[in-house]
Amino acid sequence: MDRLTLAPNSLARAIDRAAAAIEPQLIAWRRDLHQHPELGNREFRTAGVVSAHLRALGLDEVKTGVAHTGVVALLKGARPGPVVALRADMDALPVAEEVELPFASKARAIWNHEDCGVMHACGHDAHTAILMAVAAVLAGLREQLAGSVKFVFQPAEERPPEGERGGAELMIEEGALRDPEPDAIFGLHVTSRLPTSTIGLRGGPLMASADQFRISVRGRQTHGAAPWSGVDPIVTAAQVVLGLQTIVARQVDISREPAVVTVGAIKGGVRQNIIPDKVDMLGTIRTFDEGMREDIHGRVRDTTEGIARAARAQCEVCIERGYDVTVNDTQLTETMTPTLRRVAGAERVLAIPKVTASEDFSCYQKVVPGMFFFVGVTPPGQDPTQAAPNHSPRFFVDEAGLLLGVRALANLACDYLEAPQALRRIE
Repeated sequence: MDRLTLAPNSLARAIDRAAAAIEPQLIAWRRDLHQHPELGNREFRTAGVVSAHLRALGLDEVKTGVAHTGVVALLKGARPGPVVALRADMDALPVAEEVELPFASKARAIWNHEDCGVMHACGHDAHTAILMAVAAVLAGLREQLAGSVKFVFQPAEERPPEGERGGAELMIEEGALRDPEPDAIFGLHVTSRLPTSTIGLRGGPLMASADQFRISVRGRQTHGAAPWSGVDPIVTAAQVVLGLQTIVARQVDISREPAVVTVGAIKGGVRQNIIPDKVDMLGTIRTFDEGMREDIHGRVRDTTEGIARAARAQCEVCIERGYDVTVNDTQLTETMTPTLRRVAGAERVLAIPKVTASEDFSCYQKVVPGMFFFVGVTPPGQDPTQAAPNHSPRFFVDEAGLLLGVRALANLACDYLEAPQALRRIE
């Protein structure tokens, strides 16, 4: 495709006026959702708030119960044109909030059979409120819209409970991207790793694939005073943990692509003087290349089995594939980056390195061209590198950054709808 200039859409000024007018309501929605968080596949109240709002706007189709609690709505412009989709995730995390706010979450719930606190520790309350505001802004301009906007409010991005399906994959299976199928999809994520009102993005691979592994090391129980009488799975498991670290450090060419192998949980034994029969470990594998992904899976198995065999122990390694790499369509990203620079200011749109966190927005990008970007929410005067990260019980959102998210998504949608066909054609 020739490098063509994407002109600002005809509604840019109207979008900015409408977004500024709705900012107080945007913040009120975000605080309400923050105070009433819900876990994956259980976003009943959140979905009710969203669907009631979309119906009040007079959207043409509002479908509920998609992938359990998802909401999908279509705004048809007065003039014919393409279809663009905008996505927000709605679920919270099993995290007890430690931020002192008048609207801090006190919610508790059962997650995988355990009682836990519930918090929007990843900012999905902000995403949902932003997309609700975008729907209001664009609904007020529908008579000038050339095309349609599909709003996708998704549950369970943080994965559904054990034994259930959910998230983007199930949303797609149940028709979120059909009738009509969008020509492109956009999404955003707030992050404490960028200053407020700063946007970060990159074309191509943006966020890593995320696979999880379970390792069970089985020894032979004995008294702690006589370890030679049994097989110690704790020492063996410790050697496995160290051995797994050599995969990325010594066996994989990370000059080509980054990779991560992390053991996040280890459990075994009940007393200081009893060597147990078994130790269980949980961990994650993050990669950006499919070949490297498969290679690391094999090395995790080989390393674990080799160490266990040398210790005369037994082991079981189970690796479960999770989200694939979030890949921004390079042509779409190149085409739409000027929109973000216009909205945020060129100096506030940053080309960021690859992010080893993961996102099931990747599922949508397999169906239609997609672009995902980050919006900073760390207040001025604070060092983003020292801010509590997403998923922390101390994760904090500077609400002054939410308006940029509204303006960015609304302008991306309208710029895309009004772009010449040659600019919209993503091959």
